[in-house]
Amino acid sequence: MKNTLTGCSVEESMRLLGGRWRLLVVSFLLDGPKRFSDLRRDMPAISQRMLTLDLRALEDAGLLRRTVYPTSPVKVEYALTDDGERMRPVVEVMREFGLWLKSRPAAQPKVKA
Repeated sequence: MKNTLTGCSVEESMRLLGGRWRLLVVSFLLDGPKRFSDLRRDMPAISQRMLTLDLRALEDAGLLRRTVYPTSPVKVEYALTDDGERMRPVVEVMREFGLWLKSRPAAQPKVKA
């Protein structure tokens, strides 16, 4: 991943969690471990490639753990690490903000004089 340009802590967070899907992946894993197919079902608009890339990035950052079970067929589960659990308050704030956005009246377009 790229280095931050400003050194700002918000930029550092956005470098890892920016984009459409990563925080959403974390939010679904807050409920407990899930398999890849469960996450795809939870987020039907995400492509298999994008989910794979985002899971790898979150794993590389130490926010989630990938466990492979030696069964036939192979079973793989994704779960948040202790560091990943620290994202719970962030997800809660985003959830409340999203509910607020959905509940307010749509902004009216400005009319030019």
